[in-house]
Amino acid sequence: MKKEKKATGYDKYINWKMFIIPVVLFIAVLLMPTPYGMKDVGAEYKVGPKTVVKHITKELFDTDSSDAEQWQLLTARIMEKNIRMGALNKTRFLKRDIKWCNKNKIEAGQNNFDKAYDFIKTNIEEDKFLAVMKDALEVRREGLKYEDLTGKDKKAADKGAWHIKVAIAMGIFVVLCFLTECIPLPAVAFCVGLILVFTGVTSRQEVAMLYWSDACWFIMGSLMFAAAFVKTGVDKRVCMAMFKKLAVPNTKWITLIFFLIISPLAAFISDHALAAMFLPIGMLLYQNSLTNEVPEDKELAKLLMISIAMACNIGGPGAPSGGARNVIMMTYLTDMFGVDIGYFQWVTYCFPFVIVMIPVTWFITNLRFRPKIVSLAPAMEHLRTEIDKMGGWNGKQIWALIIFVIMLFGWFTEKIFFNMGIYPIRLGIGVIAIAGAVAYILTGVVNWRDYQDKVDWGVVWLYAGAIIFGRTLDSTGAAYWLARSVIDFLAQFGMEAGLPLMMVSNGLTSILTNLMADGPAAASVGPIALNMAGMVHPGTTYLPFMAMATAIASSFAYCLIIGTPPNAIVYASGYLEPKDYLRVGIPIFFVANVVLLFLTGIYWSFRGFGIMPGF
Repeated sequence: MKKEKKATGYDKYINWKMFIIPVVLFIAVLLMPTPYGMKDVGAEYKVGPKTVVKHITKELFDTDSSDAEQWQLLTARIMEKNIRMGALNKTRFLKRDIKWCNKNKIEAGQNNFDKAYDFIKTNIEEDKFLAVMKDALEVRREGLKYEDLTGKDKKAADKGAWHIKVAIAMGIFVVLCFLTECIPLPAVAFCVGLILVFTGVTSRQEVAMLYWSDACWFIMGSLMFAAAFVKTGVDKRVCMAMFKKLAVPNTKWITLIFFLIISPLAAFISDHALAAMFLPIGMLLYQNSLTNEVPEDKELAKLLMISIAMACNIGGPGAPSGGARNVIMMTYLTDMFGVDIGYFQWVTYCFPFVIVMIPVTWFITNLRFRPKIVSLAPAMEHLRTEIDKMGGWNGKQIWALIIFVIMLFGWFTEKIFFNMGIYPIRLGIGVIAIAGAVAYILTGVVNWRDYQDKVDWGVVWLYAGAIIFGRTLDSTGAAYWLARSVIDFLAQFGMEAGLPLMMVSNGLTSILTNLMADGPAAASVGPIALNMAGMVHPGTTYLPFMAMATAIASSFAYCLIIGTPPNAIVYASGYLEPKDYLRVGIPIFFVANVVLLFLTGIYWSFRGFGIMPGF
C-alpha cells in the first residue's frame, strides 16, 4: 500500500494536541495577577498624556489645563506628542504643521495653531523649552505612580495594564503557533484580530481597518507583479542578464551574487522591493534546475529563497535610508542629547557591519541547506533555449518592464518627492504597488485569473495579522514594558553599563524585532537604552554608539516569517516552512549580535566619535 504523503503548509489541518498548549498558556497569562510593572506602564500610557498636558500648561502659562485657552492646550498637546516620539527640542516643535496634527489625531484650527507656533517661536528660549520637555518626561516616567491614582485615572491605568497583559499573552500564543504550525498560519492572523476584539483591546471597526495597512498592500501588490513577470517571461530575461557571465554557475556562486547585489542595495532602497524583484528569479532558477533524475530538491528551493530574504535583512543597517529604525534612533539621539549623526557619517560607521555579514551569512546559509543539485548550468542552458524561442521582446514583456520600472521609481522617490512638494499627496509604497498591479491588467499583461491562481493570498493575510500584532505590542506599551523590565532586571547583575548594557539592549531589541516591525522595536527600546546610557556614560561616545547599535539590532529579524516583509514575500514561494527560518535565522541571529558587539568594542571605540571622550 502506498504511503500517504504528509500534509505540509496550507494542506495541514489543526493539530489539537499541539494547539491546546498555546491556548492554555494564553488563558493562563490572562488569569494571572497583574504585575505592578504593567500597572505602572498602564498609568504611563493611559494617564500620562493628560498629566503631561497639565504639567506643561502650568509651566508655560501658569494655569490649569481645565482653564487654559484652546491654543494653549494645543501647544501642550503638540509638546506631549513630541515627548512620546522622543522629539524634545524646540526645532522639532517648529517643524510641525496642521497636517502633522491631523495625522496624529490632534484637533487643531489654523488660527490656534498659528498662536501656538508664534508663542513657542518668540517667547520660549531653546534652553527653557528643553527643560520643560525633560521635566514633563520625568513627570510621566517617574512622577506618575499607579498607587497614587484614584477614581477614573486608576480605572484607566487598570485598563491599560489589561491591554498590556493581552498583548503579552497574544505574543506567546502567536509565537508558539508559528513555531509548531499547529494551525494553518493565515488562520493565526485572524486569531490576532479576534483576540483583540473579544478582549476589548480594540473595536470591530478598528480591527477591520488595521488589516489593510500600506505594508499589507505592498505585499499583495509585489506578489501580483511577480506573477506578471513570471507569466510574460521577463523574469527569465532578467535572470539570464544577471548570471550569464558565470563560468561555473553553481549554487554557492549564485547565492553569493544574491548577497553581493541585494545587501548593499538594501542599505539605500526598500528591502521590500528587492525581495519582490528577486523572488521570481529565485523560483525560476529552481524550477529550471530540476531533471528527470532529480524531480524535486526542497533544499535547493529553500536555499535560494532564504538567501534572498537574508540578503535583504542584513543590508538595512548600512545607511540611514535602509529603514525607519535608523532615522528613529538618529532623531532620539539628537533630541535627547543634542548629538547629530550625518548621513555619510552613519555609512562609515555602520556599512562595515554589512560588509562583514555578507560572507558570514552566505556561509551559514549554504552550511544549513545542502541541496542535491549543485550545478545550475543545466538551468542556465534551459533558460537560454527558452529565451531563444521567445525571440525579441514582445509587447506584453515591454509593458511588464515599463510598469515595473515606473513602480520602482515610485517606491524610491514617493517620500522624498512628497517632502519636496513635488507630489501633492503621500502615496505610500503599498498604493504604488497596487497601482502597478492594476496597470498590468489595464495594459492586458495579465487577467484576474493570473492573480487568482499565482498570488499566495494566505501570505497577504498572514502579514496583515503580523502587522496588527506588532502594532498592538507597540501601542499598548507591552514592548515598552518588556524592554524596561528586562533592562531593570539585568541591571541588578552589574550589566547596567559599558558593553554588557549594550549587549543586553541589542539582544532585547533583536528579540522584539522578530515579533514586530523594526521601527516600533527601536522606538520601544531606544529611549530606555539611551536614557541609561546617558546616566552611566554621560557626554561620551557611548551615546551615539548605543543609538547606532540599537538601530542595527532592530534589523535582526531573521527567525520568524512575520519578522520582515522580505521573510513574508519569499514565504509566498511555497517552498519554505517556518522551521526553515529558525534553521538559518538562529545561528545568524547570534553571530550578528557578536559581530555588532565586536564592531562597537573594536572599530567604533578605536575610531571614536568627533571630540567626544570615550566611555
